[in-house]
Amino acid sequence: MLKPVKTQTLRAAGGTFAIVASKYNARYVDAMLRAARAEILRAGGTVKIVRVPGAYEIPIVAVRLARAASLAPDAPLSALICLGVIIRGATAHAQLIGEAVSHALMQIQMQYGVPVAHEVLLLENERQAAERCLDRTHNRGAEAAQTALEMARVLRRL
Repeated sequence: MLKPVKTQTLRAAGGTFAIVASKYNARYVDAMLRAARAEILRAGGTVKIVRVPGAYEIPIVAVRLARAASLAPDAPLSALICLGVIIRGATAHAQLIGEAVSHALMQIQMQYGVPVAHEVLLLENERQAAERCLDRTHNRGAEAAQTALEMARVLRRL
């Protein structure tokens, strides 16, 4: 069962959040991007948005952003939000892309100590994409922003 996004009133404490979003399946990703951006701005954060051609290109930009933040202590990155939609086809290609992106994003998070909210969705069909991206109650972009805000707060307190 698809669970609704639980929104909390979180504050960004002046943090900077980068969103890396795929242009592929733009209808769905754009809706997640709008929701994520709105959540971060509502919390008082700053948003930097970088668009990439597809889901497979998300990790290279994410690692560049994380590395740059680690080398510039005066410009910290509170969290990264990665958004994409992969819809399964007749081959294993979608599964391979999804697994590669997931693995890479986890490595970036661990190597640079920057939280990565992973919402590169591997979905069965466009109906699932519409439910998770276009429906405000279940928008995974808003959920990713909430996760990023919460993780930034957790790490600030450590």
